[in-house]
Amino acid sequence: MTRISAALVFATLALLAFAPGASAMTIEKIVSPAGIEAWLVQEKAIPLVTLNYAFHGGSSQDEPDKAGAAQLAADLLDEGAGDIDGKTFHQRLENRAIELHFRVGHDAFRGSLRTLSEHREEAFDLLRLALSAPRFDAEAVEMVRGQELSGLRRDTTNPNDLASRRWWQTAFPDHPYGRQSKGTLETMARVTVADMRDYVRRVFARNELTVSIVGDVDAKTAGELIDRVFASLPAKNDLKPVANVSPRGLGRRIVIDVNVPQAVVTFGGQGIARSDPEFMAAYIVNHILGGGSFSSRLYKEVREKRGLAYGVSDSLVWLKNAAVVLGGTATRADRTGDALAIIEAETKRMAENGPTPEELAAAKSFLKGSYALTLDSSGKIAAQLTQIQLDNLGIDYIQRRGAMIDAVTIADAKRVAKRLYGGGMLVTVAGQPKGVTSSGE
Repeated sequence: MTRISAALVFATLALLAFAPGASAMTIEKIVSPAGIEAWLVQEKAIPLVTLNYAFHGGSSQDEPDKAGAAQLAADLLDEGAGDIDGKTFHQRLENRAIELHFRVGHDAFRGSLRTLSEHREEAFDLLRLALSAPRFDAEAVEMVRGQELSGLRRDTTNPNDLASRRWWQTAFPDHPYGRQSKGTLETMARVTVADMRDYVRRVFARNELTVSIVGDVDAKTAGELIDRVFASLPAKNDLKPVANVSPRGLGRRIVIDVNVPQAVVTFGGQGIARSDPEFMAAYIVNHILGGGSFSSRLYKEVREKRGLAYGVSDSLVWLKNAAVVLGGTATRADRTGDALAIIEAETKRMAENGPTPEELAAAKSFLKGSYALTLDSSGKIAAQLTQIQLDNLGIDYIQRRGAMIDAVTIADAKRVAKRLYGGGMLVTVAGQPKGVTSSGE
């Protein structure tokens, strides 16, 4: 099979995998011979295996003056490992149509693997090498660092990045959450190979490892494959503690002057933890205000009725040590004040009155019906299973979710709306908005 045809087969299988009946799947808890727990979904009809995993300890483990170390390490894991140089490593991935992805968040390092069943041993071996024996060759380090620095230079004039970065810096000053995972021009330039090796040594361990595996594999083989990748890693990680924190700066508006045609707005405030008993009510209320894209109040008022923006939305963001509700939009410089006034008015109205019974019923129906779309491929299923484990929701969460949504009453929704939106917002604006100035310093 040629590389191109193998890739085409892989892509087709990925699209077809689990398209029918995903919500009726059986999730099995397994334990590998080395004692690593994982969740497994077997599907013998498709010759594909997907692995998704997470290590506790993301960019929050970076030193403040070395922010971006975790990100740089992640981008270099497939640039050679063990006795395989970067060129050969990529050729082996391409020849077998193996997909490896690595991603760094504030709280976790996440990765995924997808492979045809016939190549699973080689795929899992390559992942093992990437995680346990990354080379960090000097030439590759400087090549990837150069790419990162180029992106960071572009960000210095990107209004979306400027507004978002300032929001997080202001909400969480002197805290890891106030730093971007990709770092800055200054900190990325300081990262050394020793910093990256230190990150890998402290984070890649078995004790806080979350694993999901989906596809053409039985429990025994899945356990053996999991051990093939992770069993040789250290038993315990060595993470720096991260303090619990609440967003600061609520009530402030910060304008960042940048010469662009539009103004980009980031807004948000205190959220609600994923473990909070009222999270589901908050999730539904947020959907009604700004999370429902075309159906939300913000979309209707800002886009449909007044045409002030192409889109506007907000969402609940829950981290291990903080929770926020965060939204954004982009609008003409001369209409920024109008868009902001509407966003603030609608947020206040939701806090004071909550949703209507009709809005609540429609949101419930949508959130139950659309969930299947997050489970329509092996990759999505594996990612969902990992997130459910990280959130400690239980192996039967998918089956219970509909009833949890149905249990939310209008009284619950009104109470949570006040709690979620009654504390004020921090707003950052990047651009040259007419009539809008910084306030609340």
